[in-house]
Amino acid sequence: MSTTWQPVCPLDALVPDRGAAALVTGPGGEPAQVALFRLSSGDLHAVGHRDPFSGANVIARGLVGSAGEVPVVISPLHKQAFDLRSGAALDDPEVSLGTWDVRVVDGQVEVRAR
Repeated sequence: MSTTWQPVCPLDALVPDRGAAALVTGPGGEPAQVALFRLSSGDLHAVGHRDPFSGANVIARGLVGSAGEVPVVISPLHKQAFDLRSGAALDDPEVSLGTWDVRVVDGQVEVRAR
């Protein structure tokens, strides 16, 4: 089980309010795709890249915004909004992207499975 921090990319490689996808080791040791978001506020979020409604790996291509005070990414396929903090779909909280811990160490973005 991989619960260690994994380096992904330099922080400067992430464009504010746009997503980026990365291939990392998942919690069971399998490959996993993660969507990373650096918000203009400076907050970083890492969620699963696979859209649970369509099954396609497209979340990093979604639109970043907010629903009130909630930072969201909107899937480019069926337009569902997901809370970037919890991964939950706003319209159906039973559906989730999954979330990853994310941090910056010496300018390098790292993720860890929760």
